[in-house]
Amino acid sequence: MTPPSSWDVYLVTDREFSRGRSTLEIVAAAVRGGISVVQLREKNLDTREFYEEGLAIRELLRKSGVPLIINDRIDLALALDADGVHLGQKDMPVTMARRILGPDRIIGLSVEVPDHISYEAVANSDYLAISPVFQTDTKKDAGPAWGLDGIRKVRKMTKLPLVAIGSIKDANARAVVVAGADCAAVITAITAAEDPEEATRHLLAEVRAGKRLRGADFSRHSPRH
Repeated sequence: MTPPSSWDVYLVTDREFSRGRSTLEIVAAAVRGGISVVQLREKNLDTREFYEEGLAIRELLRKSGVPLIINDRIDLALALDADGVHLGQKDMPVTMARRILGPDRIIGLSVEVPDHISYEAVANSDYLAISPVFQTDTKKDAGPAWGLDGIRKVRKMTKLPLVAIGSIKDANARAVVVAGADCAAVITAITAAEDPEEATRHLLAEVRAGKRLRGADFSRHSPRH
């Protein structure tokens, strides 16, 4: 299982935008395109449907070594033996989630304002998701956008891996990484794409280009010995 520090592109599933294709089809295409991690986020499925879909996706991802993260539902993460869970600010407190899940499973936490980056959050999370970076229509209750300056601000506040989410696409993925994000998370940029596999490849190329630029900039400003 790859750790959050090495992730590049993070797929968050949502069947509402899949153009009639199954979530398993979308995930399989993203895996072929080089996806780093998949979060199963299906708000409108009942527990049994979620579990059954999760089993199929878990088996697909295990063959490829891609981590499976479950949105919100710690019970389903355990039932599916998933690699981790992603929590929002209205979900179970991250300290309790860590007690339940133990030290080995991944916990991601969405942060919507600087105050959310608390000692508790940093001590019990494996990555923070800056949400939303740009205004988004896929999450109706999203707070104000962080923007690139917001990413820069959070980067100075923590060494945890940062996942940027909220209207990320080819045109801005490179910029969010240069600003300090370690990974770009997307929903529609892959799920709604005509060719999800090719869309994943394009995003991966942009994220890696951003990491190269950021690395070069760091080298230029580092003191020489």
